[in-house]
Amino acid sequence: MHTIPTRGKRLLASVAATGAGLLVLTACGGSGFDDEGGDAATSGGGGGSLSILIGSSGDAETDAVEAAVAAWSEESGVDATVQVASDLTQELSQGFASGEPADVFYVSADQFQSYAANGSLHPYGSELDDADDFYPSLVEQFTYEDELVCAPKDFSTLGLVINTAAWEAAGLADDDVPTTWDELTEVAGTLTTDDQVGLGFSGEYARVGAFLAQAGGTLVDADGTEATADSPENVEGLTYVQELLASGSAAYATELGTGWGGEAFGTGAAAMTIEGNWITGAMENDYPDVEYRVVELPAGPAGQGTLQFTNCWGVAADSANQSDAVDLVRHLTSTDQQLAFAEAFGVMPSVQSAADGWKELFPEMTAFIDSADFAQNVVNARGAADVITDFNAQLEGLENGDPAAILGSVQTNLQAVLDENAS
Repeated sequence: MHTIPTRGKRLLASVAATGAGLLVLTACGGSGFDDEGGDAATSGGGGGSLSILIGSSGDAETDAVEAAVAAWSEESGVDATVQVASDLTQELSQGFASGEPADVFYVSADQFQSYAANGSLHPYGSELDDADDFYPSLVEQFTYEDELVCAPKDFSTLGLVINTAAWEAAGLADDDVPTTWDELTEVAGTLTTDDQVGLGFSGEYARVGAFLAQAGGTLVDADGTEATADSPENVEGLTYVQELLASGSAAYATELGTGWGGEAFGTGAAAMTIEGNWITGAMENDYPDVEYRVVELPAGPAGQGTLQFTNCWGVAADSANQSDAVDLVRHLTSTDQQLAFAEAFGVMPSVQSAADGWKELFPEMTAFIDSADFAQNVVNARGAADVITDFNAQLEGLENGDPAAILGSVQTNLQAVLDENAS
């Protein structure tokens, strides 16, 4: 067992929060695609100034982005200014609607499809010489009409977080780390006491969905045109979660009187939780005395599976300085710069060439970045947010509910969204 180094815990702050939960944009900008899906935007000739709009997780992230942009600005001779949005969705919407958006900005996965479809984004992926260095699944997340539109900025995955004191008190050893569903069930039972449940996690698709992936399920097919929510694989995965909850060795965070899995874990209400690498920031700030380790999620019937969360560097279709903006993105997504961001505020780099460097910085967190090999993207179809909200509401009653019926409802609602997008 290992204690997460204080330095590592401090640096690994919450990064998914900058993109998660943002509303789908409906305002339209200038078109970035012609009728055949090609690039119809005209790149600026350079010599202007750039504005960069970010949604920051805190001072560490803001300072790091400002330093990176300033270094590029000095080298390129192009003035550039970083602005931190108080409400990124609203400020982007206003910029697109006015025809004067920021040149470069954060785009979360749940916003991407809407932005790409309404022409707000300049599709510059073909201009990146090292695009094949990005993790393929991240490229998939930010591809529209068969074209990489924006460069993945960073990403997070889900892992199993274990309280080492509770683990040792239960008489468990390294060999007991669960690698299968059966082992997870057994270990969760062993860790459950009168005062602590073995496994506590948030009752939402963004956590429960990992079990669907482990069963071999997805919510949409590879083409993103057909819903697959009611597949036998998903029913098997959701049924296993129901069995965990019914056993009494697992519980939703809300049932433990906490707001999310990190709180359930930090307060000692749960001996294990399922969370992303952002949990380390919360543990450092709120529960610094809790010692823990992180391992990969156990495999299900189809093998290992987890969910991943990401965002990208958007370039505005209405920007008058697109060539400079793309050059800035090249700098921000380079291997060395992504490792500098990682050291500054803990994000996981989106380029595979930085993986070994990240592991050297955070040797106790390798499970998160190693999970990229079997990570599944969350659904990002236009209009799917409402479907997922309804899914989350139904998951609250999963313990006494019908997994097949819940997934059947998601299937109907999600297919309707996909059909509308295709029309």
